[in-house]
Amino acid sequence: MTTFLILTVVVLLAVALWQLTKIFDLTQVGGGNVNDTQIANDNDNKVNGYLMFAFLGFIYLTTILCLLNYSDLPLIGDAASEHGPQVDNLMVISLVLIFIVQTITQALLHYFAFKYRGKQGQKALYFADNNKLEFIWSIIPAIVLAGLILYGLYAWTNIMFVDEKDEQDAIVIELYAQQFKWEARYAGADNVLGKANVRYIEGVNNLGVDLSDPNAQDDFTAPELHIPKGKRVVFKMRSQDVLHSAYMPHFRAQMNCVPGMVTSFSFVPSMTTAEMREKPDMIAKVSNINAIRAKKSEKLVADGQTALDPYTFDYLLLCNKICGASHYNMQMKIVVDTPEEYAAWLKENSAKTIVQAVKTAAAEAKASEAPAATSQDTSSTAGKDTTVVAQAEPKH
Repeated sequence: MTTFLILTVVVLLAVALWQLTKIFDLTQVGGGNVNDTQIANDNDNKVNGYLMFAFLGFIYLTTILCLLNYSDLPLIGDAASEHGPQVDNLMVISLVLIFIVQTITQALLHYFAFKYRGKQGQKALYFADNNKLEFIWSIIPAIVLAGLILYGLYAWTNIMFVDEKDEQDAIVIELYAQQFKWEARYAGADNVLGKANVRYIEGVNNLGVDLSDPNAQDDFTAPELHIPKGKRVVFKMRSQDVLHSAYMPHFRAQMNCVPGMVTSFSFVPSMTTAEMREKPDMIAKVSNINAIRAKKSEKLVADGQTALDPYTFDYLLLCNKICGASHYNMQMKIVVDTPEEYAAWLKENSAKTIVQAVKTAAAEAKASEAPAATSQDTSSTAGKDTTVVAQAEPKH
């Protein structure tokens, strides 16, 4: 609100100054030295030239203030994947180049606007072309851009290419996107995801897993994404409805989830959740957030509302495509464990398979219908449920 008021005051002051200028011009009507031809003279051009320099100073001053106050990039240097530093290096190089080019070109632009301002009797020199100049301003950007593109392709290839040995040893996890939530499906002991299709979605089988596929018998889902430090994870991504984008900022990972096809991305986590929470920069960030939340909570409690819970850092899986009204809330917690912690979590959760969940749901449905089974119609309904359960048995 304060910022809005400041901006309003600045705009109103600008309007007032403009009106005062118009009033001053009106008071000079009839004077002998007033140029009322609406054609810029040497003095007008000189004033505009100096104004260009003033604006250049404003740009540089604003840049310096922003660098001093807002140059802390919280994600740069906090990459939690092995390929993260490559992405950060590419970002830093791009920012430095943009800053240098912007500084030089803006200085030249405003300087030439002053140097070559209009003067009485001065004529511009015209020449059709200058091969030397055109070569310079074409070859330098071409070389710089080619270097950036080649480095980007090199980094992208290193990130996306997974050799056969790494792929065999990797953990395979499916990320299933739907408005407005994520679900994670683990491949189980065989490390092979079972087939899936949206046409199979029914009841608790909300991922559309093909229950007759032998590879699907040990697949299980989890409400939060657990991955181990130091081991490659291959993500297979699907979407049930619209275009989503799986975005894991701290791991420098993003890939679109497209309805009707499977996309993939892989990386090796390099820092556990506990290790990230202990970093000094992260401690300072969490402390700052909690100070803001505490101040906000005081107002909420004074108004008779519930105070905000303290913030604790967690890795997050976000959606980076505007997929609907609740897009902002489409996220899943990611937990990076040590290998030992991950093995313990896997042992605890791997028995809760999708096939077992379908069998349990079918048995509960059959049990609830049994007391009311007084007609042939009810018997046929129970038979249909038994068929569904049978489909969950592996084929031999």
